[in-house]
Amino acid sequence: MIPVIISGGSGSRLWPVSRQLDPKPFLQLSDGKSLLQNTFSRAMNLPQVKNILTITNESLHFRMQDEYQQINSKNINCDFILEPFGKNTAPAVINACLYAQKHYGNDEIILILPADHLISDSEAFTQAVTQATKIAQDGYIATFGINPEYAETGYGYIEADKSQAIDNGYKIKRFVEKPNQKTAEEYLHSGNYLWNSGMFCGKVSTFLSELEVYSKQLLHDSKECLENSEVDKIKNSKITHLNSNYFKNIENISIDYSLFEKSTQTAVLPCSIGWSDIGSWLSIAQTLPKDNKNNAVIGENILHNATNCLVYSTNRIVAGVDIDNLIIVDTPDALLVADKKTSQNVKHIFEKLKLMEHKTSELHQTAHRPWGTYTVLEEDPCYKIKRIEVKPGALLSLQMHHHRSEHWIVVAGTATVTNGDMVLELNANESIYIPVETKHRLENKTDKNLTLIEVQCGTYLGEDDIVRFEDKYGRTQ
Repeated sequence: MIPVIISGGSGSRLWPVSRQLDPKPFLQLSDGKSLLQNTFSRAMNLPQVKNILTITNESLHFRMQDEYQQINSKNINCDFILEPFGKNTAPAVINACLYAQKHYGNDEIILILPADHLISDSEAFTQAVTQATKIAQDGYIATFGINPEYAETGYGYIEADKSQAIDNGYKIKRFVEKPNQKTAEEYLHSGNYLWNSGMFCGKVSTFLSELEVYSKQLLHDSKECLENSEVDKIKNSKITHLNSNYFKNIENISIDYSLFEKSTQTAVLPCSIGWSDIGSWLSIAQTLPKDNKNNAVIGENILHNATNCLVYSTNRIVAGVDIDNLIIVDTPDALLVADKKTSQNVKHIFEKLKLMEHKTSELHQTAHRPWGTYTVLEEDPCYKIKRIEVKPGALLSLQMHHHRSEHWIVVAGTATVTNGDMVLELNANESIYIPVETKHRLENKTDKNLTLIEVQCGTYLGEDDIVRFEDKYGRTQ
């Protein structure tokens, strides 16, 4: 079995922590691990898993590799399919099937796992995967139906046909969109409806034969795209860069609409695994431990006469006085205050920021790069100040800028600097000036982190004013 982690979408209802280029799978909860890392751990700990395939956006590749490397205790091989831009789940699932067919064969079972779910009962999850695998071996696509605990209007539902049992599951009668409150209560009391978790597994041959019947054009376009895409190899890992010219021709549609709602070879496995789709701040609040006044907190805070609140802070203390039923989320460059009852409406703030092209819709002050991170400390139309951290053994591209000069001051570690024709080492409290249109490079040859302050001055300070001549991460044109 090949677990396939699918990571897409911006998580607009979890702004300001979730951003376009820093989406919700990277959200850290109280255990210190991100949702993505928890998903990877669950997949890694399944029996006999040696390879994990991830499908995500090209811009998130190196950040994901870093996240995996931090927790990959079993040295699982990590392959990637990288999309040039976001599309729905059907292209991702189909490309995973075609990839598995090419590299592992038609009898391989793939397990589709969204990267942004929370599952608290790992043992029950592993047992459910084992049961779903048996259903898949019988020629069905097995979906994981979560036994509903209450009348939830934010999830889709699956109606099980309990007159047709398949191993520990049932044939699917129908998929249902998110219901209103009255309908959700009817579903809960009927006993035939399950929450649609978005997780499923099946044999490659089953997926492809059903797609050939119900989504032939979609399958054809995906094959054409994959056949015309480039593949890199990093050690034992294969990195597939989907061809953008072919990828844009693939229909933007969910796997539910394109296949599951049409196929007769689907089954649902009822399970209770402590599952939650982390889709809003309210859903996060429901998963966290509470104090004696039902407040859920992450980060440093002081609360006085506060009840039923969620307080999330990443970098400073938050104080709350005489408040009730609020969501307070504080990040270095944005603050959210919302009513718990309408937490879904945070997405409207996110959409307005996108229309304004506001930077807080895309990135945090700290941006992740293959070589490390940079944090914008202060900026003005004529200057920008950054803190740059370079990982041990990493190096930035050989580059130059048309519109800005740079001044680097090392504050910790040792930097190897290329500045025009010169190559020199700088230690803490030493600095260097990089003139406009001068080729330069920064490298950390040591086994400790390198930290420096960068001061940019010029007429234009955008990140797109970079001409790369050499880059170990493949970012040159």
